Amino acid sequence: MTLIKSISGIRGTIGGASEKNLTPLDVVRFTSAYAQWLKQNHKGKLSVVTGRDARISGAMVHNLVNQTLVGMGVDVVDLGLSTTPTVALMVPEEKAQGGIILTASHNPKQWNALKLLNESGEFINAEAGAKVLDFAEKEDFEYAEVTALGKIKIKSDAIEKHIDSCLAMKWVQTKKIQQTSFKVVVDGVNSSGGIAIPQLLDSLGIEVVKIHCTPNGDFPHNPEPLKEHLTDLCDAVIRHRADFGIAVDPDVDRLVFVDEKGELFGEEYTLVACADYILSKTPGKTVSNLSSTRALADVTKTHGQSHSASAVGEVNVVTEMKRTHAVIGGEGNGGVIYPDSHYGRDALVGVVLFLSLLVERNSSVSELRASYPDYFMSKNKINLQEGMDVDGILKSMEENYSEDKITTIDGLKIDFPLSWVHLRKSNTEPIIRIYTEAKTQSEADELAVRFAKEIKALF
Repeated sequence: MTLIKSISGIRGTIGGASEKNLTPLDVVRFTSAYAQWLKQNHKGKLSVVTGRDARISGAMVHNLVNQTLVGMGVDVVDLGLSTTPTVALMVPEEKAQGGIILTASHNPKQWNALKLLNESGEFINAEAGAKVLDFAEKEDFEYAEVTALGKIKIKSDAIEKHIDSCLAMKWVQTKKIQQTSFKVVVDGVNSSGGIAIPQLLDSLGIEVVKIHCTPNGDFPHNPEPLKEHLTDLCDAVIRHRADFGIAVDPDVDRLVFVDEKGELFGEEYTLVACADYILSKTPGKTVSNLSSTRALADVTKTHGQSHSASAVGEVNVVTEMKRTHAVIGGEGNGGVIYPDSHYGRDALVGVVLFLSLLVERNSSVSELRASYPDYFMSKNKINLQEGMDVDGILKSMEENYSEDKITTIDGLKIDFPLSWVHLRKSNTEPIIRIYTEAKTQSEADELAVRFAKEIKALF
């Protein structure tokens, strides 16, 4: 069982002992700390938007969060069963000072988490997260008097408002999409994506075939939308003769497509396709993290624009996007961030941009994928002994490859002409992660094996 406290929130497994798992006491303590941080940074009456994915523990955790906020004197706008990007959008919409999303994202059903947002509907930064952790550690809370308790407002139309905002975006080809006869299979992994994505497609007149779209939190497969977990979706696309398939994770901020042949479009290529479309309309820069595919930089270059990379993590991507005034960005895990909507990964935004590209190109999904450069990734890790000097190991590797292009903003990334390797230490485990990319899968795998051997030689 696990409890992980970090600057981005708190997550863990349900049940067991407090401080070792995510128990009701931990939920109340961390929610209180977040509310105390809000009080320190905002004057007057405060409000927070809350929403959850469909995991089994969701209602319990959500109720604890809501009532703790009430006890802290904070008003609550309760979206109920929702998505991470929907909560993010509703924070400024409701003029709230923050938001809490109850979701463990792609983690299995025994997990849950509190994701914390600021007044812009963006994840709190490292400095804010450290202050929340400090409040939680000291249990330095000031609860409200009985006459100053918060109130709860139920908002049941947030997903519909989210959909409306997606369709109202400038470059979305709503009318053209509505004139098509697309048939799409949706795998909602029995969470809130099984509500939001079919509703979005229905609004566009698209025929929807739903699998695993009952929002009961009983995940039918590993909820991370990777190739090995999406065999049901691939089979259903072929069986129903659909134009393509859509898979999302439980909180609907990661988006993956399957082509009409039942083949994965590739989670790394979700952002590539959406960026390709936006760059064809709006010149500007793009951003992804260091572990994302080089294909985005290639496509950006074909549009005569420049690409930059950030450290891994949505907060870091958003920071770099704001610094460079990027027109689109995200992460290679299927996360699309489009500033004209909001600064957060959003599968609904990704769906409408992808559909707009398809109707404008008048191509199948497989033809679209074939138009992009091929890259293949290998993701591995090396177990280390406790107390080992990971920074020293990475420094030695940096010195060994000093004549190559080196990036050290997040671990060590080494760029070669036709490939790259990214070495990162884990913040929670004694391991080094090894991500590689090359023009063939065998080359990516061989590069990972080579670097694993070189690292072990430094032990």
